[in-house]
Amino acid sequence: MNTQARQEDAGDPYLGAALAWLRLRLYRLGEPLPVHKEGRLRSTPVAEPTTEEAVQAAAVAMRDTEKICPSSPLLLLSRLFGLSLFEREVLLLCAAVELDPFIAGLCGRVYDNPQQAYPTFALARALFVEPEWSVLSPQRPLRYWHLLEINQYGHQPLTTSPLRADERIVNYLNGVNYLDDRLGRVMSHLTIHSPTKHMPPSHQMTVEAIIEQLRQAGESLPVIHLVGADEASKRFVAWHAAHAIDHQLYRLIAESLATLAGELETLARLYRRESRMIKVAVYIDAHDLGGVGGSDGPSQVVRRFLERTDGSLAFLTTREPWPDLRRSGLVFDVTKPSPTEQEGLWNAVLGENSGALPAELAGNFNLGVSLIHQVAGQVPPETPAEHLQERLWHLCMHATRPRLDALAQRLVPRAQLDDLVLPSAQKDLLRHLIAQVRQRRKVYEDWAFSAKMSRGLGISVLFAGESGVGKTMAAEVIAKELKLDLFRIDLSGVINKFIGETEKNLRYLFDAAEDGGAILFFDEADSLFGKRSEVKDSHDRYANIEINYLLQRMEAYRGLAILATNMKNAMDQAFLRRLRFVFNFAFPDAPQRKEIWTKVFPENTPRKGLDYDWLARLTVTGGSISNIALHAAFLAAQDDAEVTMPLILKAARQEFAKLERPVREADFLWREPQGVSA
Repeated sequence: MNTQARQEDAGDPYLGAALAWLRLRLYRLGEPLPVHKEGRLRSTPVAEPTTEEAVQAAAVAMRDTEKICPSSPLLLLSRLFGLSLFEREVLLLCAAVELDPFIAGLCGRVYDNPQQAYPTFALARALFVEPEWSVLSPQRPLRYWHLLEINQYGHQPLTTSPLRADERIVNYLNGVNYLDDRLGRVMSHLTIHSPTKHMPPSHQMTVEAIIEQLRQAGESLPVIHLVGADEASKRFVAWHAAHAIDHQLYRLIAESLATLAGELETLARLYRRESRMIKVAVYIDAHDLGGVGGSDGPSQVVRRFLERTDGSLAFLTTREPWPDLRRSGLVFDVTKPSPTEQEGLWNAVLGENSGALPAELAGNFNLGVSLIHQVAGQVPPETPAEHLQERLWHLCMHATRPRLDALAQRLVPRAQLDDLVLPSAQKDLLRHLIAQVRQRRKVYEDWAFSAKMSRGLGISVLFAGESGVGKTMAAEVIAKELKLDLFRIDLSGVINKFIGETEKNLRYLFDAAEDGGAILFFDEADSLFGKRSEVKDSHDRYANIEINYLLQRMEAYRGLAILATNMKNAMDQAFLRRLRFVFNFAFPDAPQRKEIWTKVFPENTPRKGLDYDWLARLTVTGGSISNIALHAAFLAAQDDAEVTMPLILKAARQEFAKLERPVREADFLWREPQGVSA
């Protein structure tokens, strides 16, 4: 047999030499003392006799190659997992069956049985000169690190059971290096598409601090515990920290890990094995998990996994720090870039000639690094400067639009500021509110008010007044003027009878809206922001806990929230103290009702002979006026006619009946005055 040719075929010189030596050893083992399949010696020698001198020469060649190829995968595995010489030879024998097509046949020839064409511990003891019984112990490296498997069937002795090298290990020896498929079921490669040169200073400081701590830790690596509400920023920091020390980062969702709690020990060992074979780090996403729970809860499964992966690099991301981690950890607070940093990022991606656009975008949208690059990348380079702002604003709105279908309804604002009929003092206050929202960044960041205040940086507004006086319309006007989305909160979706679920829904609402591009509109807010009651039973206690949480969240919220109520007196006083503006919408007087009537019909609506002075005598709210006008329009369309006073009066009678107000015909008696026109 031409062993030299087989050695040259191998991509790894040491592995090729080891396989050549192993083949000769197997040939030699079959010659003088062949073993019968029942364990008795057989007298028939193998077909190709091999001299002991040839075996010794192959052993010398293997040792010489070992000196000049210390980075051979087999030698690396031996050093990484502390294999003895015999353990290395056993692993070589098991892997050789997969790497060399002749090895399996040679194993069968030794036993004179083609059905036994596989390695066994008994074969290894006979084949190698320094056998160790302890290599089969579950605590020894070969089995502890799952480098090989023992396929023991029924009552078959352990020493004669087939041995099989792990597929991942065989591929590693063959020069193919990848994450183990069993880990690939729960881990996915995490990538960030953001240039390092655009990293915000706050994130840069965190990344440098993490790297410094890892370098000082040596082999006993702590858990890098990233804490904060913004998951994207934590991913950004973790990726750059891992990338800086040449580690690939893989994301592991905590909930998926909990479903595999029974396989936790195996997964943990496989991950530790991978972290030795390739430079890999795990990013455990526990963003939506609490830090406490039962012994079988997801957070406890994560704790056990971290404990079992001691010595490997792991990032744990949560909203709040987790106490009592079973493995030492270092906590780093990670937040989104500040508005000033975001403005710098916008300047970097848009160029220095973008004018005031970066400041405007940073003042209205709270975006992370990756999202800023993603949004800017969607703008074609040839976009004219006059369309750039509109295009970027639309993209930012879409990128930050919260997915709140189950908890809120997005209202498309139609009304303009001029459509709203209010006393001049209240209109001025509304303009002042809009101006405050627009100038938040200048006051908080440029003038450094945010350095003096940690809470109360949001703008909370109360609209109080009976139904139909214009509260919802005023919210639409604000959204229209600010070019922001308006979400009306569905209280039936937010309030949940199960303990903790209401707070969870509220947290999701506020977090989603805080990124910018959204205004939260709590209609009928007194049902959620009502007064706390005296605690008489557990229901009162949990109801008060919900209100207390809402108080804290409102104070920490940095966006715009509008509360509307028909019963201002039912609101908890603690909420009223936290409000920036309070609008009391009064019942419209006659001049205001006349103005509403003049604006209620669109220009395209055909009208004839409308007496606005007489219509102003109807004591109804603006909402009822809109209902009457719409009903009258449908009556006119049905007859293919114009909207006239008789049709409006007919619609008004129905509106009064709906409101259960008395309908006196004398009040609806109208005669067309001379010279009245539409």
